[in-house]
Amino acid sequence: MAKKMSSLEDLGGFVFSTNKDFEFESTEEVTETLAPNHQRLEAHLDKKNRAGKIATIIKGFEGTDNDLKALAKELKTLCGVGGAAKDGEIIIQGNFRDKIMDYLSKKNYKVKRVGG
Repeated sequence: MAKKMSSLEDLGGFVFSTNKDFEFESTEEVTETLAPNHQRLEAHLDKKNRAGKIATIIKGFEGTDNDLKALAKELKTLCGVGGAAKDGEIIIQGNFRDKIMDYLSKKNYKVKRVGG
């Protein structure tokens, strides 16, 4: 049985038009990456939902996804481990909070230690 759609949002953001001259205007805001000295980052340690393994999480980055991924790549290379950048957070495998905080401070980011 097919699922009944109750609104246009259920279509997944598609716009249909029979007008040949229709031009779709995106309503998404383009976020610019703030300068490092205006960024306020938080360094967390987390082991929830990770099978007991520790991960360092950097939260609070304001900017584009490409800049977030570039910073994540720098941090992964610095620590020599894997990780990910998604939902405005950088996740680094292992306990590298102090090393990452020192590195980010040297790059003029304002980093705050959160949690134990």
